Amino acid sequence: MLFLLPAYLSENTPVSHFSPVLKDYIMQTDHFFVENEKTARKVIKFFAPEKKQADLKLFLLDKYTENTDIREAQELMLKGQDFGLLSEAGLPCIADPGNIIVKWCHEKNIRVIPVSGPSSIILALISSGFNGQEFSFHGYLPIDKGEKKKQILHLEDLVQKTGYSQIFMETPYRNNQLFEDLCKFLSPNTKLCIAADINDPEHEFIQTKTINNWKKANPALHKIPAVFVLGK
Repeated sequence: MLFLLPAYLSENTPVSHFSPVLKDYIMQTDHFFVENEKTARKVIKFFAPEKKQADLKLFLLDKYTENTDIREAQELMLKGQDFGLLSEAGLPCIADPGNIIVKWCHEKNIRVIPVSGPSSIILALISSGFNGQEFSFHGYLPIDKGEKKKQILHLEDLVQKTGYSQIFMETPYRNNQLFEDLCKFLSPNTKLCIAADINDPEHEFIQTKTINNWKKANPALHKIPAVFVLGK
């Protein structure tokens, strides 16, 4: 079996907020696909502190991974070994490269078991006040300034023409630059939701304002995980 295991969005989130079965599945196997070994070990310790770290067998699965890179793990699964797929933050396979192994499991008739948990993308959307029936997630915007401006204006146009909410992210250390670009390129009456430090009991910040009002604010976003949503 392949267990799809969520990770916390904030390590300050109480463990009681998560399904107890998450710990059960972590205790059931020593084998995991992970995007980052250091982060994975912290997450496993968070949910199952009694789990022996020395017993863990971690297989790297990031955006560069191909099936040939995880052949050893796949052979173990074909022999009946259970595995966990652990996201670096939130749910696996959403803004996360884990779908490569999930797809392979379906092709090999290996059971896939999803475990409920937080998704920063969905939590930002439902907190925004925007259309939650029709929306699109675009991942990270282009780094090139010209391409970024073009994409920002395109997303604004999509909101105006379709009413679909438009969700995107940025690397935390570039959040301030993205915020400045949004204020610079978007129309004053366009609405933007910023959801940062989601699920952090003390520092969670979620607000929806027009661009005109955002220009009067000074949100602290540098190096803080954040999700941005445009909508009506």
